[in-house]
Amino acid sequence: MTKKIAFISEHASPLALLGGVDSGGQNVYVAELCKQLATKGYEIDIYTRKDAKEIPTTVCWLKGIRVIHIQAGPEAFVPKEELLNYMSAFTNNMIAYIKKYQLDYEIVHANFFMSALVAHQLKKRLHIPYVVTFHALGKIRQLHQKEKDAFPADRISIEQLIVRDANQIIAECPQDQEDLINYYEANPAKITIIPCGFSHDEFYPMDKTLARQALNLPGKEKILLQLGRMVPRKGVDNVIRALGRLKQVTKIKLVIVGGNADTPDPNKDAELRRLQAIAEQEKVVDSVIFVGRKNRNVLKYFYNAADFFISTPWYEPFGITPLESMACGTPVIGSDVGGIKYSVVDGKTGFLVPPNDPDMLAKKIQHGLTNPAYYNYLCQNSLNRVNKLFTWECVAKQMQQLYEKVIRTSYKPVSTFSRSSSLTSIPLMGVRPGFREPLYQQINRNLYE
Repeated sequence: MTKKIAFISEHASPLALLGGVDSGGQNVYVAELCKQLATKGYEIDIYTRKDAKEIPTTVCWLKGIRVIHIQAGPEAFVPKEELLNYMSAFTNNMIAYIKKYQLDYEIVHANFFMSALVAHQLKKRLHIPYVVTFHALGKIRQLHQKEKDAFPADRISIEQLIVRDANQIIAECPQDQEDLINYYEANPAKITIIPCGFSHDEFYPMDKTLARQALNLPGKEKILLQLGRMVPRKGVDNVIRALGRLKQVTKIKLVIVGGNADTPDPNKDAELRRLQAIAEQEKVVDSVIFVGRKNRNVLKYFYNAADFFISTPWYEPFGITPLESMACGTPVIGSDVGGIKYSVVDGKTGFLVPPNDPDMLAKKIQHGLTNPAYYNYLCQNSLNRVNKLFTWECVAKQMQQLYEKVIRTSYKPVSTFSRSSSLTSIPLMGVRPGFREPLYQQINRNLYE
């Protein structure tokens, strides 16, 4: 019998253009994992927030996969840091959709802490088990961003709740697992490490000269690539500063893919203005090419056109872009953090460097580009490693095993639509006079009033 799965990804739709402030790895993760699961016979509904009036509620996206847009707040873009107050509406409207069409899901896969809060309510009200991939943890974000972290303080309480309540937690790398245990006291028995992946259909080696011709990039210069969301924590400024410190490599370009628009406009993008100012300070303006946001179907050309892909964020829960680059045979120089230090093997498939260290980054770039035989070694090792460990087929197989374990061990006595509509509210902790009730408790309470 076909198993039905509900994915929840409140701010990251698989249909969104990548490279914007809130569009990146999570969008790819949900899209590619669902594609592979569909080939294994699953029927999948992906629930995401409706962020534009013209979007239909239900989109039959691919065979076996629908994208369902749930009304929750304005039908317009809202930064993910401001979405928590709309999760109560998201929950109620998602449940209304499920009941209207009499959908009976075996399991829910929540992505990010707000989606997990919705899944927590589905488990309480409809008795559907759920697994969660956090993609990022609030406590780790606070360590690095401090006062610049714009998420509500209640994020930490919600994540702590989810860590206790979820049937299983998916850690994307060993560092993610360690953080869940050390910062959230997660039960190790409830954590399964399943990495992200790449698609053979999208990313594969091609002739470097042809790739550069397709993008109208210089044919004889060395090219570094930075690709992804253009936000401060991604460390794009670090790569620009490293460019100014290169000594032995003179004919070189840094191509930066990403931003809020297809055509870069510094008048509308504060981060772009900041990066352009740094390029001027470092006297490398003529060597930096901002190309803007690009559709996913052309990214393989950028990876193949590059000599090195650079990714030096302050922190990174996993990072899918290094896998995509390695799948094209282009080695990676990345920060020695999070998932990057899991996917990149220092000295064998690329290099690991400290974040915010442009001098060390420049040394590694020079070392890689001035030793042709060693560079070819890095390229071949990158291809071997990524194809052995990080395909979406491999990821989906591991995920299927986890789902089946959760479904098998979760007692689901009757169909969703045979259950009593009389629901018992979640017990709340005692509230002291003058004490502000945590937001996740407010949401729990409001759902039953």
